[in-house]
Amino acid sequence: MGNDARPQAGIRGLETRSIDYVPLAERHGVVWHQGPFWFTGGFVLPSMLIGFIGPSMGLGLIWSIIGSVTGMAFGTLFMALHANQGPRLGLPQMIQSRAQFGARGAMFPMAVAIFIYVGYNVFYFILSTEAIDIVVPGGKIWYVLFGLLAVGIAMVGHDLLHVFQRWSSFVILVVFAVLTVVVIVKYPAAGAPPRASGWAFTPFLVQFAAAGGYQISYAIYVSDYSRYLPEDAPAKKLIGWTFIGGLAGAGWLACLGSLFATYVAASDPIVAMHEVGNLVFPGFGIIAVLASVPPMIGTSGVNAYGAMLTGATIADGIRHVRPGVRTRVIGLLIVGVATIVVSLAIPDNYLNAFNTFLGVMVYLLVPWTAVNLVDFYLVRRGHYSVTDIVDPRGAYGQWSARGLTAYFAGFLAMVPFFSLSFYNGPVTQALGGADFSFVVGLLVSGVLYWLISRQRAGQSFPAEIAADPTRVTT
Repeated sequence: MGNDARPQAGIRGLETRSIDYVPLAERHGVVWHQGPFWFTGGFVLPSMLIGFIGPSMGLGLIWSIIGSVTGMAFGTLFMALHANQGPRLGLPQMIQSRAQFGARGAMFPMAVAIFIYVGYNVFYFILSTEAIDIVVPGGKIWYVLFGLLAVGIAMVGHDLLHVFQRWSSFVILVVFAVLTVVVIVKYPAAGAPPRASGWAFTPFLVQFAAAGGYQISYAIYVSDYSRYLPEDAPAKKLIGWTFIGGLAGAGWLACLGSLFATYVAASDPIVAMHEVGNLVFPGFGIIAVLASVPPMIGTSGVNAYGAMLTGATIADGIRHVRPGVRTRVIGLLIVGVATIVVSLAIPDNYLNAFNTFLGVMVYLLVPWTAVNLVDFYLVRRGHYSVTDIVDPRGAYGQWSARGLTAYFAGFLAMVPFFSLSFYNGPVTQALGGADFSFVVGLLVSGVLYWLISRQRAGQSFPAEIAADPTRVTT
């Protein structure tokens, strides 16, 4: 079927698939839609919190922005490289880990992914509640409503998530463009004295590392939302649109966060947006705050959808799960309830909790993304047996010593670089608190996996992207 005859993007009804292969006849969508999808995915208030880090440590505005943007560019590159896996394999992101770790071995990085999905949703619910409370106080009852909305969007499935994210991006562009211009004109352009200024090595490293690690965390999502694209989707354009969208959304809010932290006497992003917005006209602050909510609801749906896919893959590794609507509904209900319960239990000082969550998440995730990308691009070079991936008893086996060895070696190499509220590694202490563990983890896990696997490079499973996905090839 030619490109012009392919179904285009839009909501094509209730999604019927979950962790199974997407046949070529069902492929649809356009590559550039990955841009606004990931723009909105990064345009959430936790991205703004990243921008608060440098100024809170005394780093000047320009250096905080440089640290945020360069760190996010570094992390987004790794995240965007995963986009190419979706149309080539037609599978969700985390189930592909079976090829590197085995069906049982992959359960550990999958459990980490669920921790990340649920953890992010907890912070989205908390921040969304804080935003809505400015207009309609309701307290923690909003957690339940946001959970229902996110789960409802995810139940309809892949296409509604894409449409919701894309249209949310158009709305927030206008509101936050005004907000950004106002904060620049009213503060730095007007000569307002900054709360922090100058250069310091350690705060810059901390800002860079936090921004880079934060963006790498999106790696577990990417193929989930590119797997319906036609198999011949141009790799460079796909990776490029994912990179541009992911960096632009998160980078913009991080820079805005640095502006707020430098000039506005508010340590909370909601309060800062409200205060600066009212400089436009009384009431615009409320508009700005409310505009931040749709991206967090949509991205909460994205997180719930990813957690459902990953949880179903774990369950399938233990006992066969029949993919489809029923699996998605049950999985999403479990994820929604778990997220609401954790949200109710989280301490009020969510900023400290977020920083700890971010650190733990990076330490657990980085070795996985290194192994997964090296396997796809350097070892197997995109050639896999899809039938054996979706079958826990397939040719990839239950456990893979190569992947697990590389993963845990990378994790252990990161320990001296850890920076947590309850532990600081010796290297991090020597650097004054700068956490560069994610760079170490990427290098050690990636290089070690390639060295262990290099004898198989170019001799991998042939590609099983075919009209008959049940055909086994080895």
